Amino acid sequence: MKRNVLARVATGVVVAGAAVAGYTSIVRPWHQRWGATDAEVEERLPGDDVIPDPELEATHALTIRAPVASVWPWLVQVGQDRGGFYSYSWLENMVGCHLRNADRILPECQIPQVGDSVLLHPKAPPLPVLVVEPYRAIVLGGLVEESERLYNPTIGTWGFFVKEIDSQTTRLIMRIRWRRSPGLLSWAYSYLFLEPAHFVMERKMMLGIKARAEALAKKQVERHRPGEAQYSDCQWARLPPTKADLGLRDDTHMFR
Repeated sequence: MKRNVLARVATGVVVAGAAVAGYTSIVRPWHQRWGATDAEVEERLPGDDVIPDPELEATHALTIRAPVASVWPWLVQVGQDRGGFYSYSWLENMVGCHLRNADRILPECQIPQVGDSVLLHPKAPPLPVLVVEPYRAIVLGGLVEESERLYNPTIGTWGFFVKEIDSQTTRLIMRIRWRRSPGLLSWAYSYLFLEPAHFVMERKMMLGIKARAEALAKKQVERHRPGEAQYSDCQWARLPPTKADLGLRDDTHMFR
C-alpha cells in the first residue's frame, strides 16, 4: 500500500515538474513577447526608467488597420470606473470589478494628465498616471514602500504605446515591468499565476482595442466622400474623431 502511495506521489511530482519545466522553457518565453518583434522587445520606451531592473517583464504587440487617431481614444479611457479594459469582463466581474467595456468613446475621459488615477478594482489602490505623451504613450504604475511590496500591483509599470506605420496603420505595443518579493512563494505566484493571467487578459484587451479602432476608422472613412472636405488622405487620417463619427449624443453616459 505504502509503495503504491509513494509511486503515485513520485509520478505526480515528475508530471508537475515536467509541466513547470515545459511552461518556463517554452510557453513563458512565447507569451512574454506575444506579437512583438526583436526590435520592439529591446526598445527603450517611456516609463522604463521607473523600474530599471525588473524581475518580470512582458512586451506584447499587434498591428491595427486604423490611424493612430482612431486607436488613442480607447487607450486613454481604460479603467474600472471608465471604459473598462475591453477584455473578459465576465471574469473581471467574478472577482468584483463591477465594470462594463465601453463600445464608444467617452469624451470626459479623453484628456489624461500625469497624476491622474486609474482604478483596476474598486477595492484596490488606483494606479497613478506617470507618463502622457499624446498619441504616443501613456504609462501607469509606480513604486511602493518595501513593506507593501508583496503582491502589490503598484510595484511596476503598465505602458500603452502607439506607433504610426502609415496613415491608415498603427502598431500597438503594451509593456509591463514589475518587481516581485523574494522567496519561493512569490516566485510561484508571479511566474505560474500572475504572468499567464496577465497575458490572457491583456491579449484579449489588445484584440478588443483593435476591433474598436478598426470599426471607428471604417466609420470615419465612410463619412468622407469626395468633395465633402478638402483634406488629403493623410490629413484626414489625423483628424480627431467627431461626435458624429463616434455616434455620440450630447447626453452621452459613461457606459452604453
